[in-house]
Amino acid sequence: MPDLFEYIPHPHIARRQQAGPPKVAAAAAQVHGSGLVGRFNARVGLRITLIVGTMWTAYVFTVLALVSAPAAFKSGDRLVIVAWIAQTFLQLVLLPIIIVGQNVQAAAADERSLATYNDASAVLEEARQIQAHLLAQDAAIQQILASLAAGEKPTTDVPALDAKPTLDAKPTADVPGPDPA
Repeated sequence: MPDLFEYIPHPHIARRQQAGPPKVAAAAAQVHGSGLVGRFNARVGLRITLIVGTMWTAYVFTVLALVSAPAAFKSGDRLVIVAWIAQTFLQLVLLPIIIVGQNVQAAAADERSLATYNDASAVLEEARQIQAHLLAQDAAIQQILASLAAGEKPTTDVPALDAKPTLDAKPTADVPGPDPA
């Protein structure tokens, strides 16, 4: 008798298992290229971002910007003062602070992505278990159908489907029932 169902896994599952989760190096290769110059640029850019994207750098840049503040304010020229605030202080100090904020957001996004990846892996495993369960059911159904076709009474370990529960049945230890009190 033919099988009731033939399971064919989606090809993405095998590709995903071989590839694993996305990596920073692969993303850097896409942005900068995989050649020597691209790898060098990616390393330099990442290193500078890691150094500049700290609060310690923001503190150093604040001190550096404040060195020229007395001269700007002493000039009394509004244009010089506004230029110092906008071009020196804000740009110099806000750059590392913004990078720190982006790093925090990226870390949270990475954690969410990893959680989603783990959830998807768990769902995939659950689907595989369901598939195995269905295959076992298919085998039992095939056995029942073969018995019926042969004119035999089907024999399975499954309780009779037409058995009706009675209200006075006592619960067993492994099957909870109504509280007798």
